Order: sequence, then structure tokens, then C-alpha cells
Amino acid sequence: MKVFLAATSYPADDADWKGLFIRRMLEGLDRRPELALQAWCPPGPRPAGVSPALQGDDGAWLAALAGRGGIAHLLRRQPLRGVLAGLSLVRRLRRALRASDAEVFHINWLQNALALPNDGRPALVTALGTDMQLLRVPGVVALLRRRFARRAVVLCPNADWMVPVLESAFGDVARVHCIAFGIDRAWYEAPRTPSAPARWLCVSRLTAVKLGPLFEWAAPLFTDGNRELHLIGPRQESDLVIPDWVHFHGPATPEQLCAQWFPQAAGLLSLSTHPEGRPQVMLEAMAAGLPILASRLPAHEDLIAHGGTGWICDDAAGLADGIRWIEDMQHNHDIGTHARQVARARFGDWDDCACRYAAQYARLLQERRQ
Repeated sequence: MKVFLAATSYPADDADWKGLFIRRMLEGLDRRPELALQAWCPPGPRPAGVSPALQGDDGAWLAALAGRGGIAHLLRRQPLRGVLAGLSLVRRLRRALRASDAEVFHINWLQNALALPNDGRPALVTALGTDMQLLRVPGVVALLRRRFARRAVVLCPNADWMVPVLESAFGDVARVHCIAFGIDRAWYEAPRTPSAPARWLCVSRLTAVKLGPLFEWAAPLFTDGNRELHLIGPRQESDLVIPDWVHFHGPATPEQLCAQWFPQAAGLLSLSTHPEGRPQVMLEAMAAGLPILASRLPAHEDLIAHGGTGWICDDAAGLADGIRWIEDMQHNHDIGTHARQVARARFGDWDDCACRYAAQYARLLQERRQ
């Protein structure tokens, strides 16, 4: 089965965070012998069995777009440039889709589905958290409905909370079927040896919305010497001020997180206000048995059972309560063990994810023939 996979984010090298889940997705799909994959995404390390689908200078253009933070970032910071980049993206991707001999299109992010050609070939379209904001832009739903009409389409959000929103907008022109991303197998084998004083991690792209009220709420809890806050991730907003009591380390590779940081940490903190889908770092923390303390967002509540597989907080007092609760070693062990069990049963690894996608490709082809 020939499958064309499109994505606008992809890691440039083994240390790059951007679109790492797309690389893992490709690797899992490449291990399925019934699939022949073509990939249209920024340059980076590809599985040996994946053929490039880039046309002309698409690779250089996509790399430059990723370097500027992507279309969503441009629309927030430089709206005109963001709109122009979006139009260019649609034109380039549509050209590549038309040139492909693929039987099924796998389009990552709803915005990229605007490039689907009018040729009736079926499409699987993933939806992430940022796509929910896209649907609020006037005219976008109507444009997407036109792209989905007269073809078999399945919309695959990576979290259940998005299903009702997508069904409301597209339920009469597309199926909606949640497909969870997988988790690297190494995380399930990570040891747990929390250190003293308690080390808490925040693993995130450094933007104001991704960090949320972290510095404000955490300051009273991390300046007395009883615990440490370690911040890991790429700095994407130069005007963001990091307090001197925060241990900032810059980016880390997944291997470093798995072998060094996660095992010794007391827990993972995320007070994000960003429209998350289902944060991959939280899936990895669950698989590693690392308790999570997170802000109340639909994506976080969809993933974390309060007091069972993590802790949800609404304010600074809730953060303090969660930190004290998780630092109790019995709670820490119990919540980590339960989270790991849930992750294995609910999400599995990237081969499990590839199996879920492959089943939908086959169903789309069957629907097209009917």
C-alpha cells in the first residue's frame, strides 16, 4: 500500500526536538512490510525505507519555515508573513500530492489538509491541540469541508477531548477516530531513583504560554533549599526572563532525559496555558513512572487522573499541595507505578501506533472502493 505522509515539522538531527513524534511515527510505519512510504517534511534523518516526496526547493523552504517557528508562530508574531507562508505551503504541498502515486494520503495537522487535491484519493488527517484554535478562524471549517467532500476521510485526533469538536464540525463529511501516539520502548524500562533534595523537572519549549505561571507559583516553594526546579528545553522567546533560582539546562536529547533526568526526578511539572493536544513528554513521563503535576487543561485532564496517575492544579495553593503530596515516597511510588501501567495499556509503543494507522489506511481504501 503506497502512503504519502506530510508534515511541516521534523527534527533536523538527532538532538533536535522539532517534530520528533513525526520521526517516531515514520519509523514505526516503516517497520510495517505492507506499507511503502513517501514523506513530505523538512530535511532530517529518515528511515531507510521512506522515499522523499519533496519537489524542487521544498526541503529548503520547509527548513526555513521551521527555523522561523512554523506557521502558527508566524501568525501570532507576524500575521501577514504567516498568511503568505500558509498560502505558499498549500501550493507546494498540493503540487507534491498531485505528483505522487500514493493510494492514501496521511496529512499531519488540519491546516495541511487545505492542500488536498480534488482527485478523490482517501486521506487520514491527524489533529493536534493547535488545530482547535485554527477551527475558530472564520472560513477555515468551510474550506476544510470542501477538501473532505467527495473522498473517504478519517480525522484522527491524538486525544479524546478533541473528538466532539471535530464531529460537530465535520461529522457529516468525515469519520472521526482518535488514535493515540506511541511511546518509545526505552521509557518503559527507565529506572526510578529519586534524589534528595527533591528535583522537579519542567521539560518544555520556553515560551510564555508553554511555561504559564510556573515561575510565579513555584517561587515560594523552590527558594528555601528543600527542592530544586530544573528547566529543560529550547529557548524560543528571547525576552523571556528565567529567575536565578531556576536551574536552566537548555535542550536535552530523549536519551539524556530517559537515562539521566527522569530517573532521579521527583516529578514533572507543566503549568502550560498552550492549547495542547496530548503532550508527548507527559506520555513519556507516565511510561517512565514519573509522577506529573499539571495545570487544568482539557489535554491534561484527558491524560491524568487526579490523585491516580498524576495531580491537576488550578492555582498556586493547588501546586503546593500537589508537590507535597507527590514528594511523599509512598505516593510517589504508587502514582508512578500506576501511570506506567496505564501508559503501556492505553498507548503502547510506536509499533502499536503504526498498527492503528495501518488499520485506518486499509479501511479508507475499502471505503473508496464501495
